[in-house]
Amino acid sequence: MLSLIQRVSSASVSVEGEVVGAIGPGLLALVGVEPGDGEAQVARMAERLLGYRVFADEAGRMNRSLADTGGGLLLVSQFTLAADTRSGMRPSFTSAAPPDDAERTFNGLVAACRARHAAGVETGRFGAHMVVSLVNDGPVTFLLRP
Repeated sequence: MLSLIQRVSSASVSVEGEVVGAIGPGLLALVGVEPGDGEAQVARMAERLLGYRVFADEAGRMNRSLADTGGGLLLVSQFTLAADTRSGMRPSFTSAAPPDDAERTFNGLVAACRARHAAGVETGRFGAHMVVSLVNDGPVTFLLRP
């Protein structure tokens, strides 16, 4: 499992012109699920998403987490993150989990984050063509692995 996180002033995801998830200040996480990901990876990724310190403290240092700030979390499934791009000019998706497994694992991550973060967890729509809009704050972007 991997998550590309971006600290945002705001972010939203739309499907067929309808906004299905939106947050104000917080984190946008594009999430890729790999074969073999399960409960241990879900628990660790939820811990990292909510605890990773990317928000400024009083001194301006990245010392505060999403849990500390109470910001929003927008989780968007993105199987292309798990692509193998090491050779050729076209990505291979053999390193991404099959759709049924990925959806089950992604939904587990959403549930784990919602259980621990009362400030709000929004999502896109698994498997849909989504349009993601964001205002990256910083810019601050990190790739997390459990």
